[in-house]
Order: sequence, then structure tokens, then C-alpha cells
Amino acid sequence: MFRQAVVLSIVAIVISGCVTTKTGPDFASLSQSIGPPKAGLARVVVLRDGPTGPIDPGYDVKLDGEPLGNLKGGSFIYADRSPGRHQFSCASECFPGVTQQDFTLVAGRTYFFHARPSERAKAMTAMAAFGGFAGLAIGTAVTSGQSNPGPLDFVLLDEAAARTAMSELRLAE
Repeated sequence: MFRQAVVLSIVAIVISGCVTTKTGPDFASLSQSIGPPKAGLARVVVLRDGPTGPIDPGYDVKLDGEPLGNLKGGSFIYADRSPGRHQFSCASECFPGVTQQDFTLVAGRTYFFHARPSERAKAMTAMAAFGGFAGLAIGTAVTSGQSNPGPLDFVLLDEAAARTAMSELRLAE
């Protein structure tokens, strides 16, 4: 038992050394350099808490089918778009489903969305943790009827909450 604890401690120390440092600009400095959205456009900012661990492949988030970026834990991505109806989509190689979420933009505003694991993703992660591959297979079947079959939910945040949440985040590379 003691030997297992020592081995696990050593593994934890080695893995913690693999965590990368944040390299991109933060939102406050980026906002000062790029300014508000140009006339007739709205800004969309998607943030993800983090870091989530030493192995974080991120999620390829798309806006209206165009890649927005690889959203990893502890980062954000943004784009300026015309007003009207738009759609986020997100898929992952390790996840059997695609998130699609529609929303509407108004010119001159900045919209903040928090990307967080969907209910299906949480359930499948728990099933895999307890049952391995068999648990993952069962979790996939049991959660197949979820309203969001994909890995992420995009939750609209008010500006004050978003700015607080983004104080430690960096622009995704």
C-alpha cells in the first residue's frame, strides 16, 4: 500500500511538471489594443475555465462552420461577426457527438459564452472512470438521447461575470 502511494506521488510530481505556462495576452490588454467591435459588427468571446489537467487536447470550436480556434482550459477565443443569427458547433475526436447551438447577435455588443462540459460529457466521463471502456460504451448508449449530443454547452454570461472569470485566462494559440 505504501509503495503504491509513493509511486502515485512520483507520477503526480512528474505530470505536474508538464503543465504549460500561459503565453497569450489576457482579455483586458487585448481589448485595449483591438478596441470595441467595428461599426455594424458584434464581438463573440468564448472562454473555458482551466487548466483542466496536463493532457488537454482542447476543443475545435466553429462559428457558422468556420474554425474559431482550439479552445483549451484556461483560454478564450473571439471573433467579430455581423448581427443576426449564428451557430456554434464543436466536435471532438474522443467524443461521439456534435454540439450545435444557435444564438443571435446585435451590432455593437460583446457577447461572452462560457464553454463547459455538457451533461452528456459529464455522464460519459463518470461512466468511463468507474467502468473503463465498458462503462464508456454503456454511457454512450444511455446518454444518446440527450438534448445536446456534443461535448460542450455554451452558456451566455453577463459582462461583469465574464470579466471576472476571464481575469486569469489567455488568448488561445
